[in-house]
Amino acid sequence: MRLSILGNRLVSRLKLALAGVLACGLAACSSAPGLLPPSEQPLAAETVSLLGKKGMQPGAPIFVRIFKEESELEVWKMRDDGRFYHFKTYPICNWSGELGPKLREGDKQAPEGFYTIAQNQLNPNSKYYLAFNLGYPNAYDRSHGRTGRALMVHGKCKSAGCYAMTDALAEEIYALARDAFRSGQQSFEVHAFPFRMTDEKLNRFKSHQWYAFWKTLKEGYDFFEANRIPPAVAVCERRYVVNAVLSEPQRIDPEGRCPRFLKPSLQPFSPRPSEWQLASERLTVPGPKTRDATEVASTTRAQSQPAYATTGSIPTLPGMSPGASALGFNP
Repeated sequence: MRLSILGNRLVSRLKLALAGVLACGLAACSSAPGLLPPSEQPLAAETVSLLGKKGMQPGAPIFVRIFKEESELEVWKMRDDGRFYHFKTYPICNWSGELGPKLREGDKQAPEGFYTIAQNQLNPNSKYYLAFNLGYPNAYDRSHGRTGRALMVHGKCKSAGCYAMTDALAEEIYALARDAFRSGQQSFEVHAFPFRMTDEKLNRFKSHQWYAFWKTLKEGYDFFEANRIPPAVAVCERRYVVNAVLSEPQRIDPEGRCPRFLKPSLQPFSPRPSEWQLASERLTVPGPKTRDATEVASTTRAQSQPAYATTGSIPTLPGMSPGASALGFNP
């Protein structure tokens, strides 16, 4: 009798379980992480935990920096003091070309410069797993007649002008950007550099054809290092103007004369007394890198030519204060 009762209970439980599976199938079980598309996968529990330890909200604004020579992509997150703190450094699995900006479609160069990413530049259906469009050519690139399209940060570790990650890392970076947009960030900046823009590293390339251009990029790098806020960037007279804000709204012509800009004087970044360690620590994620930094630097030095200033140099401009980026994009 007891065996019969236990058997009936087991059958009932199996029926309930089967009914649940069928109901889930009919409802598509959209809440089940395993059945969500890659673009909708939630951040992993350990990632959310790390965000919490660093005092960061999952949907807080992000800022991205790319370094070719080091094959690294950094994600920074804003905290409640309005400054950006390092979240993770991700290895770039592959990027194509050499040090230097992209000039034309088909040259297989990965872009360098200041790029703005809007929500419509996320590509959840990329054939390279997940992607976001860098927005090349931006206003600066177009003012120099540069061509190309669909330059991305994406997965699959394959590159013909893009920055390629492994799928797992592309998914996490995509999710961080997605959640920032859904929490209200209108756009985020990506600064793509040839290398970490220290004085020592830049001085290696004083005779390089892109030295003047890289000096301008270094202004953006230095501003963020000092302030932990991405600078506003404008394009006029076919050049980048870093930390440039208009005193009143007006259209900026990338090829026309620069208007009068304001120049903000920000309080340099200084973390709370108890948070110096948090502000200085760096977490680097393990992963493959198919480009060797030493080889890249050696090849580029061998190809160096006497410097010429196709980009010009930025003069000291009167006054500047924080504001939105004036860069355009071409999705």
